[in-house]
Amino acid sequence: MNLKTGLFSPFKEPERISYEDVNALDLLSAGIHQLLPKILHRPIVVLCIGTDRSTGDSLGPLVGSRLEEMMPSSFHVYGTLKDPVHAVNLEESISRIHQTHHHPFIIAVDACLGRLKNVGTFQIAPGPIKPGAGVNKELPPVGDMHITGIVNVSGFMEFFVLQNTRLHLVFSMANLIAASILEAEKQYSKTNLPAPKKSWLNRSIRPSESNI
Repeated sequence: MNLKTGLFSPFKEPERISYEDVNALDLLSAGIHQLLPKILHRPIVVLCIGTDRSTGDSLGPLVGSRLEEMMPSSFHVYGTLKDPVHAVNLEESISRIHQTHHHPFIIAVDACLGRLKNVGTFQIAPGPIKPGAGVNKELPPVGDMHITGIVNVSGFMEFFVLQNTRLHLVFSMANLIAASILEAEKQYSKTNLPAPKKSWLNRSIRPSESNI
């Protein structure tokens, strides 16, 4: 694959969803919900990677801050504009997550660079991402699934490109990702409610049934 997307996944290249697609919210939330774990009571952590010091790389912290404002009821959020998770503290943050949550399922959110025609699109896929790959940084892969947003073009002076990415694009994409995660959480909570306990006291006994 020629794209410097920072992806680190053994799966085939996922389908892209444009932030301008009228169905983007539904498509993103459905994709997220589909990849969430089927094991009940496993803590879900949204790890939003990036820094507020670079417009293009602020996608993750913007998502984290927006989620904090929306107050998800069961998902745990790490990485905001106030407390970003970036290259310097990523390993420490991953360690803290595993110390705080037992067997967490981590949704990694990060910005990436790609082809011009793919700018403004999202990718959702199982498996981890390798943050910083697009700008030649060696960081540990992270995530049981990942959501990436292609914010600009790769291939030349990546740091400069990230600094000169349009804030409107990043802000719009971050709002969509946050809203999609929140919608996926609502659906996930509904489908993973514990089954109601059977009440044998109110159960009528049919003529063919008898107590032994």
